[in-house]
Amino acid sequence: MAKILFVMTGVDYWTLADGTKHPTGYWAEEFVAPYAAFKAAEHEIVVATPGAVVPTVDRGSLAPEVNGGPDGAEKIAETLRKATELTQPIRLEDVRVADYDAVYYPGGHGPMEDLAVNADSGKLLDATLASGKPLGVVCHAPAALLATADADGKSPFAGYRVAAFTNAEEAQAGLADKAKWLLQDRLIALGVDYREGEPWAPHIEVDRNLYTGQNPASSAPLAAELLKAL
Repeated sequence: MAKILFVMTGVDYWTLADGTKHPTGYWAEEFVAPYAAFKAAEHEIVVATPGAVVPTVDRGSLAPEVNGGPDGAEKIAETLRKATELTQPIRLEDVRVADYDAVYYPGGHGPMEDLAVNADSGKLLDATLASGKPLGVVCHAPAALLATADADGKSPFAGYRVAAFTNAEEAQAGLADKAKWLLQDRLIALGVDYREGEPWAPHIEVDRNLYTGQNPASSAPLAAELLKAL
């Protein structure tokens, strides 16, 4: 049995270019699909957030239209209700990579607000990459990679193939023109080898011990790849 750390956003909003706060949090499918896969394989899961804040689900991610209909939405909601790990997070500030066999970051717009500038998360990402342990990051969660840049803007993730939410997907979601910045642009500026697939279709990239996915549909195949590595 492996012990897997889920690092999750601690905010329930994303500040837009005009200063308004867009309600968000983590995206349900990106937590549920890997959570269910890891639990089915009898692995232990620990949730960590900044300050041990209980993470907030993006209400939009619970809607039937993004979960294949009412049955899919109810299945997602039921998994979240039973996931006691969500109600008992530990402090991200206290995490030690040595205590875990893998680290996984689910997305949602929340990470764009807090994890993108969280130094503790940046140090954890650096340490996990250096450890060789599997590191999974999906959708908007690669925003957390921005916090790994040093004073000169250099990141240990530079040159790694990375999939993440695309400008095209942000535009189709209706938020690209409202955002302070776009994830694809920032990741390219960070120096990663950004790889873009078709909007909303599953697309993952595996580069050494880094496993990244483009969007919610990528979370299940990403979990399958992480399971192979455990």
